[in-house]
Amino acid sequence: MRVVIAEDSAILRAGLAQLLAVRGHEVSAQVADAAAAIAAVRESAPDSGSDRISDGIPDAVVMDIRMPPTFTDEGIRAALELRAAYPKLGVLVFSQYVEARFAARLLEHGASGFGYLLKDRVADVSEFVDALSRVAAGGTALDPEIVTAMLNANADRALASLTPREYEVLGLMAEGRSNAAIGRALVVSDGAVEKHIGNVFSKLGLEPGADEHRRVVAVLRYLERR
Repeated sequence: MRVVIAEDSAILRAGLAQLLAVRGHEVSAQVADAAAAIAAVRESAPDSGSDRISDGIPDAVVMDIRMPPTFTDEGIRAALELRAAYPKLGVLVFSQYVEARFAARLLEHGASGFGYLLKDRVADVSEFVDALSRVAAGGTALDPEIVTAMLNANADRALASLTPREYEVLGLMAEGRSNAAIGRALVVSDGAVEKHIGNVFSKLGLEPGADEHRRVVAVLRYLERR
């Protein structure tokens, strides 16, 4: 396995390179910023924009998120550029930060060959190397905290998509009110209440089925965000 390491911490960068080397893997480049990581991959590419993995192309890139010069999202922007240019190149984001929105952007290119691990939660070296090998082979490696954060972010976006009236109806549902009671509180018809509730179910991704079950799930999502 050939790997490029992009990490601004010199100690961590050297440590990762050493642990991979002693396990028989080749570290083709060790760089301290995202631009250098992109350059390292491009220099080994058989031709510009190719997605073919040749003998010179690395199998994977280990990428931190916050690197020079601004220490914000350099690593994510570089990872997005690399995944777009080289779909078969594995990208493992290795960070101390839980950034659900960044993970979602990277997954827009598909889950194949993508990983996101948290530095503080990697229990041992073998776990890290196994995850990197899986990503390099086209698999996926996501820390459970990242998955949870992404699910919560999706729920937040779904609730944010509700209109003020739909959110008001959902709030009254959370109070345990019936459709008729909601209609009386808002001075609207039963049909209007049913339409608002249907829109709530649709925007929250609750498929048609048992309305009582959908009602409970919708209320739980509302209460979780209070």
